[in-house]
Amino acid sequence: MAILEVDGLKVYFHTRNGVVKAVDDVSFSVDSGETLAIVGESGSGKSVTCYSLLDLLPKPPAKIEGGTALFNGKDLLTCTADEMRHHRCNDIAVIFQDPMTSLNPFLTIGEQLIEPLIYHPDKSKIETRSRAKEKAVKLLDEVGIIDPLTRFNCYPHEFSGGMRQRVMIAMALITEPKLLICDEPTTALDVTIQAQILELIKKLQETRNVAVIFISHDLGVVAGIADKIIVMCEGTIRETGVTDAVFYHSTNDYTKKLLDAIPEGAKVLPNRVTSNEPLVEISNLKTFFKNESGKNDDDRYIKAVNNVSLTIPRGEILGLVGESGSGKSTLGRSILQLAPTTQGSVKFEGKTLTGLSSSELFPWRRKMQMIFQDPYASLNPRMTVFETLSEPLLYHKLATKKTIASQIKQLMDDVGLSQGQLKKYPHEFSGGQRQRIAIGRAIATKPEFIIADEPVSALDVTIQAQILDLILDLVERHNLTMMFISHDLSVVRYICDRVVIMQHGVVVEEGDTEMLWANPQQLYTKDLLAAIPLADPISERSRIAEA
Repeated sequence: MAILEVDGLKVYFHTRNGVVKAVDDVSFSVDSGETLAIVGESGSGKSVTCYSLLDLLPKPPAKIEGGTALFNGKDLLTCTADEMRHHRCNDIAVIFQDPMTSLNPFLTIGEQLIEPLIYHPDKSKIETRSRAKEKAVKLLDEVGIIDPLTRFNCYPHEFSGGMRQRVMIAMALITEPKLLICDEPTTALDVTIQAQILELIKKLQETRNVAVIFISHDLGVVAGIADKIIVMCEGTIRETGVTDAVFYHSTNDYTKKLLDAIPEGAKVLPNRVTSNEPLVEISNLKTFFKNESGKNDDDRYIKAVNNVSLTIPRGEILGLVGESGSGKSTLGRSILQLAPTTQGSVKFEGKTLTGLSSSELFPWRRKMQMIFQDPYASLNPRMTVFETLSEPLLYHKLATKKTIASQIKQLMDDVGLSQGQLKKYPHEFSGGQRQRIAIGRAIATKPEFIIADEPVSALDVTIQAQILDLILDLVERHNLTMMFISHDLSVVRYICDRVVIMQHGVVVEEGDTEMLWANPQQLYTKDLLAAIPLADPISERSRIAEA
């Protein structure tokens, strides 16, 4: 029996530039104990559809123009404020995409968990603080938090990303809802943590008979957990059906485009020039950070990079893989001398960079660039695209005021952006477009070596595929050498020649990409490979059942 029936839902945003039909005539139903996946690119209307059910959209500009959303026979769209508070506390809960921005940094995890039980009128009459704490600790244990009694008194910043997401799940379940809305709960998580979270949601759903709406831009992620799938695009439903039918018998071009965008295997570039000549040589590199909370000699320092030695030949794309906290990004920053190294050496074209002053490093900066993970955070919001791309060229005296315009236009062409967008600011672009701007800035100085730090981790699969193909095209065209840092092994396999696996600051395994995939030697590498979500419902369900 359907616990939620949505019929003809229309949500429009009334803006200065006109009416945006964010959700346009959407209908679906969810049964108790069932998982419905809503899939589509950013801006397709997935989150707006679900947030409108709980009156979580800003009004104005959002306005529900029509439709019904019956929850156990009661229309959520016509609820009073008191009735909606009741539903939010007792019936429907949301796991938001970014747990760090959803958790209050000033309150302990425990206080935030018990808040609805001791302050909400529907619960406070039956729950005491001691009973609420007991329930919260038990739930933390259920979602896999080690030593939950101690962790109850910790703050959000003391948890890893995966642990914070587990806390968000516990927070959503503490009021024992009948419907759980999961909004991209695994987007920025490591592949192993992602697998754990997906398995956890499935397990909790089965033990509690909770209906789940799982929002995602990645069909591979939902393959093993969804009973039904809705594919959305531009506010409308393009396809709906049981999971196997959508994956194996889809007739919709948009669904096929999403499936085709999932990286599979390695892409061979015909004109790549690689050599045995070492461009970057890293010897016994150590980067330690002082641990202010360390109580003895063993934990006085955080050993982010611990005795790493690597050689990157000219023309190679080297993949650097590991979970969060493994030292990947710190190693990348240490190579470029953006993080202070403790010991060891980094050589570029035979020149030792470690120990050089800023002025001595200046001529080498032009030859080494970085593409950062979050383009919005790494782009200056007060600078136009033209100013952003001009800065490195003028700084390194690679352009004059007479030649700068033509060089910038060529860069825009190289990264696939319209020259008419040069006067726009970063906030006026989509995530994929901002990443193209960041890539343009990185290649502006015609570097020989680029470090790409998780450049596609937060992008839709279709945009991700475009950016990966763009990077490969630029690598081939400009004969670049690259270190590609990622926790997504499917992406690494698609783009990299060789892979290095890091764990706890050390290199645990390395080898040619396809050889490492076919025959991993270390248990940690095997676990990483086993955790990759498969865009195949039958295989993915089997993998989750065996986990």
